[in-house]
Amino acid sequence: MDDKRRLILDQALALVDEQGLGAMSMRAVAERVGLTSMALYPYVGGKDALLDGLVDLLHSELGTAYGSELSEIDWRDRLRALGRAVRGLARKHPAAYPLLLNRPAAGASASWLTAALRGTLHDAGVPAPAVPRLTRMICAFLLGYTTGEVTGGLPPGDDQAQADADAEFDADLEDLVRLVEVAAEQR
Repeated sequence: MDDKRRLILDQALALVDEQGLGAMSMRAVAERVGLTSMALYPYVGGKDALLDGLVDLLHSELGTAYGSELSEIDWRDRLRALGRAVRGLARKHPAAYPLLLNRPAAGASASWLTAALRGTLHDAGVPAPAVPRLTRMICAFLLGYTTGEVTGGLPPGDDQAQADADAEFDADLEDLVRLVEVAAEQR
């Protein structure tokens, strides 16, 4: 990614983190990077393209948080790590995170989530015909659960409720592991 484009996207994401998605405009982003709004267009296109760039940036951050040296790690631990990486991204960027559900995956890095899940399911021994369905189910759970947490769709709580929510999420990840184990036994 071009350095100037990355700077613009990073500043757009920082703006959304600080002030919410409604505050993001070409003008506001341009002010943060010391350019005019028109000077942004060669790097990020219009506002829709800028939003697509944010989706791509979020997917890239998710891929980085998940890691790249996981091939030697048991598939169960990889699935848990993926779930925690998705949840961590939601907590890091709660205002921007819903873009992952509202906008189509924009860039080349966006397909890594599906590829990571497919690779994990393959390594678990899930029969090839079942992989797409199980991938959709796991993506729907991870993205839906975490979006509910950051948008208020799931009930907020005090410190004890947060500890309970963490334990519940970990229990849900264990349920996903068992679901994959059952699917793998269907060979």
